[in-house]
Amino acid sequence: MLPVAKVLKSFGTDGGVLVSSFVDLQSLDFKEPVFITFDGLQVPFFILDLQPKGGKAVLHLNDVMNLRDAEELVGRQIFADVEVEEDDELDFTGWTIIDHGRKIGKCTGLEPIPGNPCLYVDVNGSEVLFPLHEDFIAGIDEDARTLSLNLPEGLY
Repeated sequence: MLPVAKVLKSFGTDGGVLVSSFVDLQSLDFKEPVFITFDGLQVPFFILDLQPKGGKAVLHLNDVMNLRDAEELVGRQIFADVEVEEDDELDFTGWTIIDHGRKIGKCTGLEPIPGNPCLYVDVNGSEVLFPLHEDFIAGIDEDARTLSLNLPEGLY
């Protein structure tokens, strides 16, 4: 699963949330759930309504019925089981790479190994190659140009 959006704030009093998206949310299969993490568990939600709003979107999710419910989602990422085609991949060159909440360096390029793309990252003056695998991606913030990862120990 990959992060597809981040809840920015509640929107209205009927449970709507304003999100910034990392992918085209309208391309998601609304018959499939999206997931939000609570206490380490992925909780499924179905998108009931999506309204584009100036580069962002207002979502209504099942079981999010009022302002209080929506406020619980603020700041959380929304994940979906999506396939990313090679042409749709973000170019992370120049982005700040964060591992387990700690800044580790800047991305200097991508090595497009089929089935196993890797990022070149400048870590303290040395170029290190990291796998860009969906299991390691903790978050993507296009506005801040940061890629948050949870890398296994010993890679750098």
